[in-house]
Amino acid sequence: MKNILTNKYSGIALTALFGIVAFLFWRVFYPHALVYQEQYQLFQFDSSYILERISLPGGVAAVIAECLTQFYNHPTIGAIIQSLLLVGIQLMTWLLMKRNGQQGIQYISSFIPALILWYVLGDESVLTIYSWSLLLTLTAMLFHPQSSKASMIYTLIFIPIIYWIVGPLVLLYTLFVTIQSVKKKDYLIGIGVLPYAVSFIVLSSQWFPYPVHRLFTGLFYYRFVDIYPYWLMAVPVLCLLVTSFRIHPVLSIAPMLLIPFGYDAKKYELMEYDYLIRRQQWDAIIAKAEKQQPDMPMSVCATNLALGMKNQLGNRAFRFYQHGTEGLLPKFERDFTSALLTGEVYYHLGLVNTAQRHAFEAMEAIPNYNKSGRIVKRLAETNLINGQYKVAEKYLRMLEKTVFYRTWAKDKLQLIAHEEQIDKHPLYGRMRQFRLQEDFLFSDTELDKIFGQLFMHNPKNQLAIQYLLIHPLLNKDIDSFMRYLIAVQEKVKYNPTVCQEGIIFAYTQRQQTVPEGFVNPTIQQSFKRFAQVYSQGGQNSPQLEAFKGTLWYYLMKE
Repeated sequence: MKNILTNKYSGIALTALFGIVAFLFWRVFYPHALVYQEQYQLFQFDSSYILERISLPGGVAAVIAECLTQFYNHPTIGAIIQSLLLVGIQLMTWLLMKRNGQQGIQYISSFIPALILWYVLGDESVLTIYSWSLLLTLTAMLFHPQSSKASMIYTLIFIPIIYWIVGPLVLLYTLFVTIQSVKKKDYLIGIGVLPYAVSFIVLSSQWFPYPVHRLFTGLFYYRFVDIYPYWLMAVPVLCLLVTSFRIHPVLSIAPMLLIPFGYDAKKYELMEYDYLIRRQQWDAIIAKAEKQQPDMPMSVCATNLALGMKNQLGNRAFRFYQHGTEGLLPKFERDFTSALLTGEVYYHLGLVNTAQRHAFEAMEAIPNYNKSGRIVKRLAETNLINGQYKVAEKYLRMLEKTVFYRTWAKDKLQLIAHEEQIDKHPLYGRMRQFRLQEDFLFSDTELDKIFGQLFMHNPKNQLAIQYLLIHPLLNKDIDSFMRYLIAVQEKVKYNPTVCQEGIIFAYTQRQQTVPEGFVNPTIQQSFKRFAQVYSQGGQNSPQLEAFKGTLWYYLMKE
């Protein structure tokens, strides 16, 4: 191994392999994580926006990172950027190690900081600004002069500049300078550089409207401004150790093994459902649910919406995990993730004002006070549908200053001048037909009545019909289901599998005969077998598993 790594081409091969694995990781397995980062920012090519950013410590890195993060909207481009960023950190680490006399097999140790950062990025609240700040700091360390006189001048001049560019990661640079100076017995610089940097950060609190602890933890590194995960320090500490001292290459195995544990499966499952909903990939959502049954309210909600949009909810609802009505519309929480997903359901149902409220609440709840490109786009749409053109124009002008939303915004600005085109629009025209004309407040306990109003207002609203009839069944309220079914069938022809299962169950409860033609003979035979199994073994009968996926199993077993 040692002989192999003395060959410069083997190092290039290892770095290339590292970059390819990183690219595949983000593009194949976690594209939703990239899009998640993009959707909670709105980088605008606007002088006031950029000046506001770069006027703060770390603002230059923030502008660079946010500008590039907007490209994460296309996962392939995002995966390339993310992998190149990790490779860049690894290469900078190696150049610093090489400068300090390390070579050969030590090359493996240069991967340690990048691998730990890869693990740390599993926390979705760690912003890409942190990674770019680290890369820029390592670059500054590489260009630090070795002579004592030049080192002192460079330090005095560039510490304020580096602090302005990357924020408190300037402390990594100062500690590196301290170690290098002490090694050369240049104690004046070694002792003085750290207090100089710390005092500069403390004094900067007089110029910026932030408490001192925020300036030390970074204004842009973490999404939650009142929380700082101190394990973030592990990355710069390891950078310092690896670049200043010889670290045994075997230790690089540990961060490689850690990476999978940094990405919480449940959290990223919800993130993927949200990503697929945003892209309206309904078939992909259903396929994902078929592969692994969703078991959380938000994932069940996404699955039910996808089934409803494909007009399959009435036939397949109970083939998937259901647990009450929260799987249709989870209770409202002032949270920037769940409110966004729930708002999608309201939007497609035709409750435009409620969807708008959820979108606005979601953006206001973003912890670092960013705007969101996805949410601003939705607010523009809801105001277009409602005819609030001045408000819609305000949001569209914001999007016009971006890269990926610019064309879309310009197209929608044209609609404002021609209202008749909105009525003819395949989505907005349909939403105008579905939306309720009167605004009102409603309780989470009366959602069935809202679905009913949507249906009565427009019987062509297929999603409202499906939600209206599935809601009482999820509540195990057969009487309400029968009342709603009669009201629906008076206006439209709708009698899918789940409804037929509900009809035969209701008539059996009443000890009545099902009218001819209401229930398919196959379903009738299946119910007879179910009733026989249940009467012999009760709800704990193992033979009931054969009926899993039916309404009867949900009503009697769960």
